[in-house]
Amino acid sequence: MTKQIFNNIPRNVWILGFVSLLTDVSSKMIESVLPLFLVSTLGVNLLTVGLIEGIAESTASILKVFSGALSDYFGQRKKLTVAGYGLSTLVKPLFALATSPAWVLMARFGDRVGKGIRVAPRDALVADATDKAHIGAAYGLRQSLDTIGAFTGPLAAFVLMSAGRENFRLVFWLALIPGILAVALLALGVQEPNSSVNRMQNNPLRWNTLRSLGRNYWGLVAVALLFNLGNSSDAFLLLKVRQAGVSNLFVPLTIFVINLTYSLSAYPVGLISDRIGRLRLLVGGFSLYALIYLGFAFSYTPWQVWGLCALYGLHQGMSKGILLALVADRVPSNLRGTAFGFINLATGAALLPASLLAGSLWESIGSEATFITGSLFAILAAALLLIIHRNEQ
Repeated sequence: MTKQIFNNIPRNVWILGFVSLLTDVSSKMIESVLPLFLVSTLGVNLLTVGLIEGIAESTASILKVFSGALSDYFGQRKKLTVAGYGLSTLVKPLFALATSPAWVLMARFGDRVGKGIRVAPRDALVADATDKAHIGAAYGLRQSLDTIGAFTGPLAAFVLMSAGRENFRLVFWLALIPGILAVALLALGVQEPNSSVNRMQNNPLRWNTLRSLGRNYWGLVAVALLFNLGNSSDAFLLLKVRQAGVSNLFVPLTIFVINLTYSLSAYPVGLISDRIGRLRLLVGGFSLYALIYLGFAFSYTPWQVWGLCALYGLHQGMSKGILLALVADRVPSNLRGTAFGFINLATGAALLPASLLAGSLWESIGSEATFITGSLFAILAAALLLIIHRNEQ
């Protein structure tokens, strides 16, 4: 049965998954050690870490709307996707050359702009290539492959940090290699689906067009915004891990644990959602997040944070692909790029206030306040999802 379902996943989805895998190897090699590089090498404070992460994510997230809308208007998604992955790869040497926080900000901004350009067209490509009966499985598979890269990257960083005596810049330089391979695979391997030629005749960002996406879709956007107001940069997770007594050398391995459980859960959860529905699974994912963040607030030993990191990966497997599949379920095919753009805008725009709030709470009260606040936002988002579910019945 599983083999038959795998056979129903189109070639484009597999290739996009492997492109994401290689890109995440590259990105996570950098991200798993970047907060430590900022704090220990460049000497910045936690508020500056939050500011760098928040500005990069929130500013670049605006592009997700426009790139998604452009892919709908022109009926062309691949070119924008290639451009986005290419830009993210192009700026990676700036991390290795950084001598001040401003360099890191430029690098993070360029990387996130690239992500802003590629994400909505890429997510729409997955739905364009897949029949409705297997949408959840397709997004789950792409997320699983993506996440294999996301745990391989920190593992590679750990090996390089061990062999290179905590040489951050060596990690940053070598992270360029899988990024280049990802862009080459995307450019040569992905074909524009025939369904993509069904382009929009009008501007997808017109008010009447946006209204046609429907209340259920905009309800999901509100949920994504609310949840992510409490979902600050993962840099704070890494700093909490370090605070709990995990050494710099082993911090990247916590990202490995997170993404291992994420990878193992994303595809099975997507498959289950095709059979039993998605909303309740997403409520479960948000509720699990609330419990995990509450656990981080009161964890002070390495074994506690290792266990919570494993559960955090399970939350991601129950949430990220399911939210994308819910969007694909609710919008017409010629507006998918625009719809994914706005849901990603909500997610990205929330990160600046979320990261600034997290950094401020940590500095003024302590790490407990940062994680308790994140837990409360997740509870509110789960409650709003339940209200949406009740109104749909």
